[in-house]
Amino acid sequence: MAAALSRLRRRLGNGFAALKRRLYAGGRPRSIMRAVHDLDTRLYGGRLRPSPHAALLRVVGRRTGREISVPVAVADLGPGEYLVSMLGPNADWVRNVEAAGGEAVLQRSGRSRRIRLEVMSVEASPPILRRYAEVAPGARPHLGLGPDAPLERFAAIASDHPVYHIRTLASAPPDTSLDREAVPDLERDG
Repeated sequence: MAAALSRLRRRLGNGFAALKRRLYAGGRPRSIMRAVHDLDTRLYGGRLRPSPHAALLRVVGRRTGREISVPVAVADLGPGEYLVSMLGPNADWVRNVEAAGGEAVLQRSGRSRRIRLEVMSVEASPPILRRYAEVAPGARPHLGLGPDAPLERFAAIASDHPVYHIRTLASAPPDTSLDREAVPDLERDG
C-alpha cells in the first residue's frame, strides 16, 4: 500500500511539473500564468505576503522604459540574499535587469529598497540554488530538483539558472504604481 501511494505521489508530482513547464512554454508565461503573476504582484508588493521570501522586483523595461513588476522569491543563505531565474538566462526580468545595469527596486512587506543585482559565479551557485528550491516550491518543476537533491545535481544545472546577489543601494520611495493597477508587462518587454 505504501509503495502504491508513493508511486501515485510521484506520478502526480511529475504531472504537475510537466504542466507547470508547459504553462511557461518558451520561457514565457501563458495567459493563465500571466493572471497568476498579476495576483502575485498585488500580494507580494503589499504588506501581507504569502511567504516570508515573497517579494516584488521592479525594474525598468528594456524596450518600453516603463517600470515592470515581477513577483520573485528571495533565497537567503548566511548573511546574503539572492534572486534566481527559474526560467534561465533569457527570462524577461533577467534581460531587463541586465539592460538596467543590474539596478532595480525590491519591495517586501510594503517597504522598498534600491538594489543592484550582481551575478554569482556558476561555481558559487549550487548551495544558493538548493536554498532557492527550498523557499520557492513553485520553481522546483523548472529546476527539475527538490531541496533534498545533492549539491552535485545543483552544480549540474547552475549554468542554466543565473543567481544574483542582492546588494542594497538605498531606501526607495514607496511604490505608488501598485495603487494604479500595476501589472507585470510580460508581453512588451519580452
